[in-house]
Amino acid sequence: MSSVRDLVPGGLFPDLELPDSDGHLRRLSDLAAGDPLLLHTYRGWWCPKERTWFGHLVALQDDAEVAYTRFASLSVDPPETSAAFRAGLDARWPFLSDVGGAALEDLGLRETTDTVHDPYLPTVWLLGPDLRVHRWWLGYWYWARPSRAELHTELRALSAGLRPDWDPPRP
Repeated sequence: MSSVRDLVPGGLFPDLELPDSDGHLRRLSDLAAGDPLLLHTYRGWWCPKERTWFGHLVALQDDAEVAYTRFASLSVDPPETSAAFRAGLDARWPFLSDVGGAALEDLGLRETTDTVHDPYLPTVWLLGPDLRVHRWWLGYWYWARPSRAELHTELRALSAGLRPDWDPPRP
């Protein structure tokens, strides 16, 4: 599997298959379903930075749904913990569970400063439908994460490059 160091814009993100918050195995390419995918790796439900940033994603979920954009979030929390966190946020997208951290280890996204929870480094990935990396942010420090305006701009650029009818024909 590729490590985060190999995942530069234009590179392919691994097509991970992990259980969602209901315990069903989900593959990233199936979650993308032909649309752009915002993949967010996060520390866990217990982190106040994560809870704050999830508020921004929840505020964007209506826009994402009408703009044919998918979200997925990934942590080492077990499915039942992710299910409770997801429900408490009113998030409608899949939360994936990497209990044991196999994908975390393969991707090289272990946050080494937290030895209690052994979580993911917070990252945000904008992926094309084929899981090609468009852009990514490492959000260890909260202000390093993309703002809603930055996400809007990058999702516009990604979508414009994917949609042959972005500029519809004129009469």
